[in-house]
Amino acid sequence: MRKWMTALAAAGAAAAIASPAAAQAGRSVAGANCINPPRLDCPQANCATEARTAKGNAVEPKTGRPFYLDFPCDLKPGEKVTFILNLHGMGSVGNWQRHYFPAIDFKEKHRLVIATPTAATEQPQRRWVGEADDAYLQNISDLVIREFGRSNIKAYWLVGHSQGGMTSRRIVCSDYFKDKVDGFVSLSGGRINPPNAPPGTLNARPAGTPAPAAPAAGPPQSQPLPACDFSFIFAVGELEVANGIAAGSPWAEKYRCGPRRAARLVVDEKPGYVTATDQSRGPSWGRFARPGKAQVMVYPGCGDGRVVADVVRLDKGHTEGLEPKIMDAILTLMGQARGGKLQRGG
Repeated sequence: MRKWMTALAAAGAAAAIASPAAAQAGRSVAGANCINPPRLDCPQANCATEARTAKGNAVEPKTGRPFYLDFPCDLKPGEKVTFILNLHGMGSVGNWQRHYFPAIDFKEKHRLVIATPTAATEQPQRRWVGEADDAYLQNISDLVIREFGRSNIKAYWLVGHSQGGMTSRRIVCSDYFKDKVDGFVSLSGGRINPPNAPPGTLNARPAGTPAPAAPAAGPPQSQPLPACDFSFIFAVGELEVANGIAAGSPWAEKYRCGPRRAARLVVDEKPGYVTATDQSRGPSWGRFARPGKAQVMVYPGCGDGRVVADVVRLDKGHTEGLEPKIMDAILTLMGQARGGKLQRGG
């Protein structure tokens, strides 16, 4: 995985240091020009040092910490957008997450502004922790709201993979985010489960497979329900959950949603960008990027305009990047949910 992260860092650096001619005409935000970066496969033995250490094309001015900022190249003044704060998991970096959940490929279609930062804490593994990271995320949020306009951000979503999902769960109802965030996508980062959900319905690996170096453990099943309102989409690899996903959802019950619908199958002929190069960790950790299928299960008719859904990526593990059609399906669900917290006084 570290080798693949190195390759991804090179791809991001190549985009960030591209010549001015590569950037389309348009605005610059926090030093980031609108660029549609190519998907580059950096030779793992020939990555320049600056490529391995690149952390973004924008700078958060209060801390001086870089992050990736992507937005539509054809964005018009006053146009409505959806803002995504996209958080990586433990042991990872922002550019890995930018490829694992490649919303950037759909920023024009779905009118997205995507901020993808990197956590500061590196020992024992890079992870989101402490007040400094929380303040950094708040600063990025403030910057995006200021630069793109509070009235122009029709919806604000937190997206997090693994420990990034757990971090999103921790901060979504905090004083800063509770009046801003309209939705939360947990990518193998823990599901809001019923209290009596059987063991293995969060992110447990199948019996007999090696434990990953960065465990994909979700929050405790007895954790109280979040104390604020937001839409919730949970996506997980089938090989991560030994007993499947519980059919019941207390979050769906909160919004009086109907029973979960039968799964809609999404079939991808193209692979995602992220692969797990260390096959010794077993299929629950992940295998090489490849085409796939996913089950999308929606709880219909939720009150307050909320969306609650479960997504199971068949025959996939913890670190295999999302394929294009399932990405589009998740982003479409996000677009169907109620937004507007920022306009209602957040």
